[in-house]
Amino acid sequence: MIYIDIEVKRNEMHLMAGKYGMTSKKTVQCSQELDVLLNCLESHRYRKTNK
Repeated sequence: MIYIDIEVKRNEMHLMAGKYGMTSKKTVQCSQELDVLLNCLESHRYRKTNK
């Protein structure tokens, strides 16, 4: 389920930020992957409400 994927990725991003710093390449890539998941969720919600 997308909610679980989002929480897992969010936790992963927090761990990366703690280990490598907020601006590290690994943290930024993880953040971008989280953005993709969040955009998918928002797109799905938008489609549901505009049918």
